[in-house]
Amino acid sequence: MNQAAKSYWENYWGDKERPASVSAWMFGDTPDELAQLVIEEKKTATCSAHVLYELENEPLPTTEDYSIILNSKEEPVAIIKTTAVSIVPMNEVTEEFALAEGEGSYEEWKEIHDRYFRSELLPRGIEFSEDMLLVCERFTLIDVKK
Repeated sequence: MNQAAKSYWENYWGDKERPASVSAWMFGDTPDELAQLVIEEKKTATCSAHVLYELENEPLPTTEDYSIILNSKEEPVAIIKTTAVSIVPMNEVTEEFALAEGEGSYEEWKEIHDRYFRSELLPRGIEFSEDMLLVCERFTLIDVKK
């Protein structure tokens, strides 16, 4: 986590006890647009390829997790808290979940995620599959950086 994100986190909590689980990251291939959707509360869900957690030896998210959302300049813009996590094959993601990602219709969600996951997996030598497992997260907006 960079210094700007640490400062934001510490200033947000002040003298109150801080949750232990926090990370800082940016969304996919359009981080500024997606962060803005979070700020506008139009984006309340996200997903990642399960295989990438395994490859990067990263723990799966939990409902104890807080995240500092970064823009494309790696500046903190908001804090979110994960409220639900499920592992779902991509071709079984519901339209309701896809719409909660805030990126348009179910068909647009599918097209965007198909393209994104292919671009993420191909360089790692992993073949894309429509039934690949996704880690689907729901979250709530906690704070928008002023």
